Amino acid sequence: MKKVITYGTFDLIHWGHINILKRARELGDHLTVALSTDEFNEVKNKKTYHNFENRRVILEAIRYVDEIIPETTWEQKVNDIVNNHIDIFVMGDDWKGEFDFLKSYCEVIYLPRTVGISTTKIKTDLHKKING
Repeated sequence: MKKVITYGTFDLIHWGHINILKRARELGDHLTVALSTDEFNEVKNKKTYHNFENRRVILEAIRYVDEIIPETTWEQKVNDIVNNHIDIFVMGDDWKGEFDFLKSYCEVIYLPRTVGISTTKIKTDLHKKING
């Protein structure tokens, strides 16, 4: 069985999230999502609308996701890969090169982001609509 892992906050789920989850899952037989905890998002200065548990519930409902583990630190990736017997690490290509050090543990693939959508774009568009 080929196992794939990806990482993210997955707040305000949109078709870009679905696309990357689908493409990641198509690379193997099992997709693990390491979901950033609320505490880790604070460290990253990332504000979310949904808390960790609600984001987990949403991800659990997506058919491409087989397992969810908490992401609590930047440094946990090697342990996650080794302990979960991961074959492929997947991230969006906006992270290209950042995780190449993991190539000694598994294959690293950077997938192109979906053009025209992002959580930041959604927040910006909503702000414009509300504030005219």
